[in-house]
Amino acid sequence: MDFLAPFTEVYTLDNFKFLLEGFGVTLKVAAISIFLSFVIGGLIGTLRYARIPVVSPLLAVMVEMIRNLPLLLIIFFAYFALPEIGIEMEITTAAIAALTVFESAMLAEIIRSGLNSIEKGQIEAGRASGLTYIQTLRYIILPQALKRMIPPIVSQFISLLKDTSLAVVIALPDLLHNGQIIYAQKSSYVVPVCIIMALMYFIVNYALSLVARRLELKQT
Repeated sequence: MDFLAPFTEVYTLDNFKFLLEGFGVTLKVAAISIFLSFVIGGLIGTLRYARIPVVSPLLAVMVEMIRNLPLLLIIFFAYFALPEIGIEMEITTAAIAALTVFESAMLAEIIRSGLNSIEKGQIEAGRASGLTYIQTLRYIILPQALKRMIPPIVSQFISLLKDTSLAVVIALPDLLHNGQIIYAQKSSYVVPVCIIMALMYFIVNYALSLVARRLELKQT
């Protein structure tokens, strides 16, 4: 009974509401970051694939630099360093900006690799049939590459959702932040709070993985 006592104390309606409020912030930050990083990463990945003189090499350097930096450092930079040069952002905006920058670089590499996986003869065939380079990319290369890109892209989205927890270092009021407030009241609350937070993350991430599987099946 002593073992169950912390669970009965923690699992109250108020605490659940508080955790759900934090999880709402987590999902909001993740959703906005996913959308922005997909758009930006898709553009960068496509430009790198196109091998435009000067532009593509510069983007390659930028992507490699960002991919090899810790996300935590980028979050610190967005919230603490940028104000020093006159760019101030509130906590949620700083978290979204940092996640978007980092995930855009990761997605750009996934998209570039996916496009490169399509045989070069496909481009030549498209151009020979009278299509422009953009039309060939849009109607022939991208649809085929998308099938191969779906699993790693969704995996990256799942990682992004989990990575939002790193923004706790700048006091983003997300799920982890609110969970810490609850279990800080008493050391015995750590296990029950961590269990419920783990379940929340698992449900959403598992749902994303199921969506990815369905998309893969539709593409086959």
